[in-house]
Amino acid sequence: MALKLEQFEGNGTFHRGVHPPERKHFSADAPIEVIPTPKEVIIPLQQHIGAPSKPLVKPKQEVAYGDLIGDNEAFISAKLHSPIFGVVQKMAVTTLPNGRHVPAIRIKAKGRQFTDEENYRELMGGRWSKSVVGYDPDEVTRAINDAGIVGLGGAAFPTHVKIGPGKKPVDTLLVNGCECEPYLTADDRLMRDIPDTVISGSLLSRFAMGIRDIIIGIEENKPQAIASIRKAAAGTDIKIAILKTKYPQGSEKHLIKAVLNRVVPMGGLPADVGVAVSNVTTMTAVARAVIRSMPLTHRVVCVTGAGIVQPKNLLVPLGISYRELIKFCGGLTKDAARILSGGPMMGFSFSDLDMPLTKGTGGVTVLTHDDIKKEKETACLRCGRCVDVCPMNLVPARLAVASKHQDLTMAEKYKIRGCVECGCCAYVCPASLPLVQHIRVGKALIMASKTNK
Repeated sequence: MALKLEQFEGNGTFHRGVHPPERKHFSADAPIEVIPTPKEVIIPLQQHIGAPSKPLVKPKQEVAYGDLIGDNEAFISAKLHSPIFGVVQKMAVTTLPNGRHVPAIRIKAKGRQFTDEENYRELMGGRWSKSVVGYDPDEVTRAINDAGIVGLGGAAFPTHVKIGPGKKPVDTLLVNGCECEPYLTADDRLMRDIPDTVISGSLLSRFAMGIRDIIIGIEENKPQAIASIRKAAAGTDIKIAILKTKYPQGSEKHLIKAVLNRVVPMGGLPADVGVAVSNVTTMTAVARAVIRSMPLTHRVVCVTGAGIVQPKNLLVPLGISYRELIKFCGGLTKDAARILSGGPMMGFSFSDLDMPLTKGTGGVTVLTHDDIKKEKETACLRCGRCVDVCPMNLVPARLAVASKHQDLTMAEKYKIRGCVECGCCAYVCPASLPLVQHIRVGKALIMASKTNK
């Protein structure tokens, strides 16, 4: 049955953007499976926005599932917990897919581990209360902090900071179920398979914030997820906003525009227009933390693409290696050519399969040689296509040139920090210029210059 767009203040979409092939068919119909406990996990101390976690364990120390192994002494930071029973090894330095080198806690599995069935039952199964009776708002916020929850849609901003009291009044919790990145289906499957956790976490988050409205935004290309969430939300006052399918609909500023017709100012935050945005997977983690006192040790991850033998949606422990994920999915196909942490628009290409999975990673995409055929890079044609599709109303070509030549004054003049790195500009560029990569470097140089002053 055709699903009509529900009317809110917004019109269900935003200005500009692109329509890349969705390619979600690889894994969209694969129910969530539990991956067996690996022999080892590597837990980076810096896998969130803010200050790194402070390690609380030493080599040869035994840890149990859920034990606190990293604390957040700074306000904007997050706690870390062991996802397995094991023994702490020598502290290590690991590389993340984005190229950062960070200290990490290495844990070798020891003794009996939870079975796949036990993990599924505790993390996803059973009944999830939709009542906030008996809870205290501060208690909910404290539970979220103690669980080490961060934004699981990719940004990895500490959730207790977002949920906690702020300087600006917020009236709406906007829950992001768009998952607009091509290929990725983890959020879709989570909404279809365990929708009650999304509803419970949303209600608890609203209660902690003391606000009025909850709206869950889902793109219209996910009819089964829409139906599942609608059924789970029955009897509550949660609203479902069915949005037009366009990239990057899941970007928080464009989601706010599409649903509420509010415009976040350049350089501003959702709170500036009375909104808090959180991902559906984050809401699931909130439900686990508050209702079952379970820290963030696992998440749902999509392993997908034509370069994977058996694409799957998996419930995995944080810190598991990409090698283990790919192996569990049957390995790489003969024509696999590129592995991405994330999707093809915003993900990072990497080659070291022993890198650990972090909190903010919701997908692994493996592309084939046919997928990555690239035209020869040429000089900018001055065609303006990058401007036509930029959802932030920037001039990407000029930002890229300024960044390439390290002209930071020019880059700031053209509002480089307003770029959300969505990749729309590079996607349409007929000259095949790596616009986003140049802009990322420019932003990093500006950040470094500010830090060194």
